[in-house]
Parts: sequence; structure tokens; C-alpha cells
Amino acid sequence: MIKPTLVLFLALVAVPACASINAPATVYTVNPDNYLVRLRMLERGATVRLTPGEYRNGLPVQYLRGTAEAPITILGPETGPRAVFLARPGHNTVSIINSSYVTIRNVDLEGRNLRVNGVKCEGHADWAHHITLDGLRIRGHGNNQQTVAISTKCPAWGWVIRNSVITGAGTGLYLGNSDGHAPFIDGVIEYNLIIDTIGYNLQIKHQQPRPSLPEMPDGPSATIIRHNVFSKISGGSKEMARPNVLVGHWPLTGHGWNDRYLVYGNFFYQNKDESLFQGEGNIALYNNLFVNNSGDAIRIRPHNDRVRSISVFYNTIVAAGAGIALSRKIDDPPFQQWAKGNAVFARMPLAGFGYEGNLVGKYEEVINYLVEPHATMGELNLLLGVHARTRPGGGDDPRIRAFPGAGLDFDGDIRKTPGFGAYAFDKSQPRWPPALKIKPVRDKP
Repeated sequence: MIKPTLVLFLALVAVPACASINAPATVYTVNPDNYLVRLRMLERGATVRLTPGEYRNGLPVQYLRGTAEAPITILGPETGPRAVFLARPGHNTVSIINSSYVTIRNVDLEGRNLRVNGVKCEGHADWAHHITLDGLRIRGHGNNQQTVAISTKCPAWGWVIRNSVITGAGTGLYLGNSDGHAPFIDGVIEYNLIIDTIGYNLQIKHQQPRPSLPEMPDGPSATIIRHNVFSKISGGSKEMARPNVLVGHWPLTGHGWNDRYLVYGNFFYQNKDESLFQGEGNIALYNNLFVNNSGDAIRIRPHNDRVRSISVFYNTIVAAGAGIALSRKIDDPPFQQWAKGNAVFARMPLAGFGYEGNLVGKYEEVINYLVEPHATMGELNLLLGVHARTRPGGGDDPRIRAFPGAGLDFDGDIRKTPGFGAYAFDKSQPRWPPALKIKPVRDKP
């Protein structure tokens, strides 16, 4: 005879598995009092709707296994009052361990100035892949430079971080580990606003040879950083100065050695003590706006190892220091390294190697080239003036056409004529004047 308790247990186990295949995904509505119970037993394809309120016991995303066809979704309200997760001493607020195909959307993380991270893929986890963070609002994580809004400390791939606002953190995004043994692979970081951090707005760490893990990509891939706003107009640390964005090298051998960073359509704004962007490895940097009235804009140089394939094109740069500085080790092997079609106005516009045809002027002369380069936010206009558009760029270039989105300008409009800088050559007005706001998603041109 089967005991009633065993029948109930079998029913609880069997029904979610069957439902996930043959029936619509289940939607659960939870509140601050009962949400933890539900999170511990989510089937693939389930959606958890969080009601507004203060959630005081963290958000554990641990051993949750969705699939590409049936992800697990944890969803806060789309409008009105938000679901707010309050930081607790000694615990990262969103703690991720060995989970896959999980989406977290429309939640607030309030750090309360504690020494804990907002989202952390824990260092003792084996992996975390295909995690989507969408529409997060993260604040109060500025206790010190090592307090991070979003951090990965185990092998992580297929992540999407989008449409989120991070203000005043110690570090905004810190992806990977300082020893290079927690690779961040095949990620998309897009349409975020990350401002006023003490250290980096974003750092992706260099990578040692990759471990062999089930489902980890082993072919060439790209991490895409696009349409974000990175600013350090306030905050920052002079004693431990950091660029707004720094990307480290890929593995020097084995899987991933030829992975790339594709960095395009971003607005980099102000850093009193460091450059706006620094990188090594394989990088394509294009269709971006850079404004730094205190120092440097772009520095490509060895950090933990070496500079490899570098393509820098169609950027508009205003910098009181260096505009583009490309440097490498003397014994570096011969990789393709070039910079073309940029509009650069800086005290030292170009330094280093690989320059083929750029529009260049001194920082003090930028007013003669751009419409409103020194205006306050909201009035800033980095279009080339009519008198600066007297000649087109260097013509069609197959190297440029090889990169996704390279035929569109900063606003997402089609480039009909090769020119200089981040905007289409024949444009009369920016579609989105750069601002310290989330950049709007552009419909197809």
C-alpha cells in the first residue's frame, strides 16, 4: 500500500515536469512574506511576479535551471511602485549559483551603504550562464571601491545586462576575477546608464586559459558593449583612479584566443583622473561619443598582457588630454591594428600607430569643428559643423563593413556617405542629444 504522503510527494514532483512540456508555463504571484518558499522550487518556464514592497531576505538564484525555450523569469512591476530588495549585512542581495536561463526584470536593489554586492555570481559557484538582468535600478552600493553593483566571480557566459541604472556604486560592473580564472564570455551589455562610480563604471577582467565546462562556448564569440552611457562626472577616486571602462585580454591560447569586444554606440562622459576607455586584446571600437574635459579619451595599451587586433573608427572625441593613444609591446606579433574615420579634437589628438585618415584638431579649436561641444547636458551637440564637412571620409572600406552595426551611426541612422566621427556625414540634427539618461532604443532605420 502506498502511503498518502508518498502520493502527495509524487504529485508535487511529476506535475511541474509534465506541465513544463505540455501546458502553458505557470505564473506565480508572490509578496515579501512568501516569495522565498516559491523561489526554492521553480520549474523551467515558470514566471514569478513580485508584488510591490520591501523584500528583506535577498534574492537567491541558486540551482535554478531554465532552458532557452523555457527560461525562468522573476519579474517586478512594470509600472508604479517597485519591488525593492534591501541589502543585508554579510549577504549579497542577488546571489547566483549554478543557474541557467534565468531572467530578473524590473526590480530595485537598495544597498544601504553596506559592504555587500547588489548582484553577485558567487565565487564558489561552478558556473552561471544565460542570465538576463533587465530594468534593474541599483543604488546605495558605494561603501568603497570594492563594493560592486553587478559582479561575476565564476565562469559566466551568455549574460545580458540591459536597460539598467547604476548610480554611485564603488564599481558598476566587475565581470571576471582579478586572477583571470573566472571568464566572462559571449555577453551583451546594452542600453544601461552607469554613473558616478568610485572606480570603474565597467571592468571586464583578462582571461587565463578557459576551463572545459558543459555548454560553455568553444568557438569564436564576441562580448558586445553597445548603446550605454558611462559617466564619472561626479564621484571617482583620485588616489585609486580608474577609467570609466576597461576591458582585459582574452586567453592567449586555446578556446577564446580570438574572441572580440565590439564596443559601439556608447556615450562616454567625463573622468577627472583617468581615461574614458582603456583596453587590450581584440577590440573594435566604433560609432561612440567621447567627451572628457579633464583628461584622456581612448588608451589602447598592454595592461595584463598585450594588444592584439584593434579597429578604431567612426568615433567623435573631445578630450583635454590624449584623444586616441595606441601603444603596444615592441615584440608583439603582427596583428591588424588601425584607426580611421575618427573626428578627434584633443591636446594630443593621435599618438602611437595605425592611423590612416582621421579628422584631427586641437582641443582648444573644437568649437571650430563641432556644433556645441562645450554646452551643458541637454544642449550638447557633437555633430560636425557644415564648414567641417567639406570632404568625405576615405571611401568604402571592407574592414569596416565586417563589423555589426558599422553602417549605422551613433543614432542608428544609415551612413550614406563615409565621413568622420560618430554621426552620419549628411545629418543636420542628432536624433538623441547625448544625456545622462538611458539611451532610447532605436527602431530599424
